Amino acid sequence: MYRFDEYDPACRSPLGALPQGTPLSLTLRYQRGYCRVASLIWRRDDEEEHELTLNWQATIGGDDIFSTKLLPDQAGLYWYWFRIETAGGSFIIDRDGPGDISQAPYQFTLYARNLTTPDWIKGGVMYHIFVDRYAKGGARERKMKPGSVLRSDWGGMPHFRPDSEGITHNNDFFGGNLEGIIAKLPLLAEMGITCLYLSPIFEADSSHKYDTGDYLKIDAGFGDEEILRRLCTIAAERGIRVILDGVFSHVGINSVYFNKYDQYPSVGAYQSLNSPYSSWFIFDDWPEKYLCWWDILLLPTIDKHDHSYREFITGPNGVIEHWMDYGIAGWRLDVVDELPDAILNPLCAAARRKKADALVIGEVWEDASNKMAYGVRRHYLLGGQLDSVMNYPLKDGIIAYLREGKVDYLARVLDELTQNYPKAVLDSLMNILGTHDTMRILTVLGGGDFPQTREEMSEYQLSTEQLTRGKALLMIAAALQFTLPGFPCIYYGDEAGMEGGADPFNRYCYPWGKEDSQLLAWYRRLAEIRHALPVFKEGNYRLAAAREGLFAFTRGEGDDAVLIMANIGTEPAVLSSPLFAEFTRERITGTERVKPGVVANGVAIYTKRSNCHERD
Repeated sequence: MYRFDEYDPACRSPLGALPQGTPLSLTLRYQRGYCRVASLIWRRDDEEEHELTLNWQATIGGDDIFSTKLLPDQAGLYWYWFRIETAGGSFIIDRDGPGDISQAPYQFTLYARNLTTPDWIKGGVMYHIFVDRYAKGGARERKMKPGSVLRSDWGGMPHFRPDSEGITHNNDFFGGNLEGIIAKLPLLAEMGITCLYLSPIFEADSSHKYDTGDYLKIDAGFGDEEILRRLCTIAAERGIRVILDGVFSHVGINSVYFNKYDQYPSVGAYQSLNSPYSSWFIFDDWPEKYLCWWDILLLPTIDKHDHSYREFITGPNGVIEHWMDYGIAGWRLDVVDELPDAILNPLCAAARRKKADALVIGEVWEDASNKMAYGVRRHYLLGGQLDSVMNYPLKDGIIAYLREGKVDYLARVLDELTQNYPKAVLDSLMNILGTHDTMRILTVLGGGDFPQTREEMSEYQLSTEQLTRGKALLMIAAALQFTLPGFPCIYYGDEAGMEGGADPFNRYCYPWGKEDSQLLAWYRRLAEIRHALPVFKEGNYRLAAAREGLFAFTRGEGDDAVLIMANIGTEPAVLSSPLFAEFTRERITGTERVKPGVVANGVAIYTKRSNCHERD
């Protein structure tokens, strides 16, 4: 009866998010003679609705063609749907199809015309390091906070059992530090890494450091300020930049700001309402009842609207500027949903005051273009705030494709990302397969039914058959991670074949000397290909096929274009179309035919020319 496909340029042009000043053309087809009036209804987020009558253009193939153009001038998130008037009555058309009211309107993103993202991250490869578990270095005596446990069994099981009060303290340390990272910089450079993302390094009680004790001190167990400066300097000499994890939503109960256990000489908010930090926290009944992060008493929540806290973090010589002066290239912002615009805007501005090309990435688990947090629509990606976000939707799409064969789901994820995100943001997406908050990707891809309790997780290990399957699928997953829009972020040890369930079993020590050589070689090969082909920096994405286990797409245009094919189906998958013939002249990895089944060569990358790159 009607046809409108928001992902079809014949219906919506241009596709994707739009810069201010770009007209949007919308075309609706309706069976000839049935539609008396077709209207477009649109609004900017929660503002008032506007209605335009679509213009009849022609009758083609039995359909009446209606179209119109929109030219909104204010950056923001826009929603639209259609109203159809027929002899039988009036009804609405949106993503859910015909209905009485619009329940699922179509979306388009209009962003600031001056929006840019740092050029240096595009085409690069990021490496995420959980500092205590990556590498030990230096001969300095390790300084430990009271109650800490220094482990001598590198690679042992992290403490995971709670104490008698049900609290898991995460207070055991294996000795990884900043000097250990410095020692591994040659290996990281050989892997093709261009950016290091470090888990929190500021003073804190726990091994994970998300319970900040002092924002202006490097944890003594990790090093000191000058070692951080040296890390940034030596890394830069090898073409590697460093970004830090910014945890500005909450602090530790044992911090200079809260100071429940009186371990700091200054007066914390727990000790006195006259503390200079008392306004940073929200007390229901001082001092014992206070707002805490996810009801975890060890993590008092910060009132981000407090002026003194905002100035401390974002003001002149504040935390952001302070650490930028030590040579870091930017920040990954933890739980950015909990940072209101009142602090997020000046925070991003502070980073760019110090370095115009500072990278600011946010932790968002959903589509960040239309994210609602605490009842407020967020505008992370319209210009002036985040450069981009962690790409959890892509992670979920890749896993659904490889574990369950849901190739349509993966294709739709890519449709939505390319449609909703500004191109500069899309090219700067942090493509992850796993993080310190998720199960190890090898375990996810190789395993079946996963254990639920921590005791069960502590004993869970892939069987030989599961490991073989997991590795084969991981090689496909990594190839997609490296070649789809955005930049890959490797969680330390994924490239070495590390297994593990949820926290803390995803935080084992890096297995130095016991790495999986096949996976290491594969990740290095993918990095080589990524660096050799500029198309992976900003090349356009186009879906070529998504059917029966086959997922194929192109990046770029003309002679520089690249074709990527992955197959997990039970039959050989070959694109017999002219598109495939264009690319078979040069094969840089994988196999001539993408073989069926779960095999290591279930992915292939083709170019139209060698690009001076050695081929298999």
